[in-house]
Amino acid sequence: MEERKLIIEFIKQNPNSSSKEIFEGIGEQKSLATVKRILSKLIQEKLIIKTGKGKSTRYNLSPVYKLFEPIDIEKYYEKEIDERVINEDFNFSIITEVLSQTDLFTEQEINYLNSLQEIYKKNISELSEFEYKKELGRLAIDLSWKSSQIEGNTYSLLETELLLKEKETASGKSKEEAVMLLNHKDAIDFIVENPDYLFPLTISKIEDIHSILTKELAVDRNIRKRRIGISGTNYKPIDNEFQIEEVLTATCDLINESTPKSKYVHKHLKTSNIFV
Repeated sequence: MEERKLIIEFIKQNPNSSSKEIFEGIGEQKSLATVKRILSKLIQEKLIIKTGKGKSTRYNLSPVYKLFEPIDIEKYYEKEIDERVINEDFNFSIITEVLSQTDLFTEQEINYLNSLQEIYKKNISELSEFEYKKELGRLAIDLSWKSSQIEGNTYSLLETELLLKEKETASGKSKEEAVMLLNHKDAIDFIVENPDYLFPLTISKIEDIHSILTKELAVDRNIRKRRIGISGTNYKPIDNEFQIEEVLTATCDLINESTPKSKYVHKHLKTSNIFV
């Protein structure tokens, strides 16, 4: 494992390297044949790509690697904003070229997730109707609270529960915070009650859910038509509504094209009548 990390880091720092250059560069007591075997394995895993033939063969990190590249958060924030290495613009190819050709989960991970799914289905099948609705209500509270918290909402989990169950607003909190939480609950209820609605996924359906989330809030609906910035970073979000629509369409197509996975999820939603 350590040799893999050394090889990947060397290629990252020295793009377009040959196997001999990598072998000499990592400074380890490993044979050239061992380094080549590791390179072949990394190619199979789509973490690196090989170009050329024979003595002209060169190795580079693949676009897929960026999806799984580990990040040292503490080291990243040690640098000033202008010194941080980031993608300053939106990477269109991540959807059209990388994600469309990449399996995000290994076969072992998929098998593990499927085993958890079976446990989940067994557990909910043993619940009474009352217990099931109680668990579903608990899920809606947790999701509403956490999602709103990400948006800066200051309600505690207990305050959220009182609001959603008893319509009791918290002291010292703004009306907008309460509305945000109630809207999240409405959106979750809508999806649970209409499990077929999001299949296939379209921009208009995303906008419908967004309309529920932004009801009575001073938030623009649908695709934005103005430029925005993100504080604390030099990254520039897409500022063209037509490009945003293009990316959203490509994302919906990517999800909808995963036919076997979509059918599996669809079947489960209809069986359990729950959106998770």
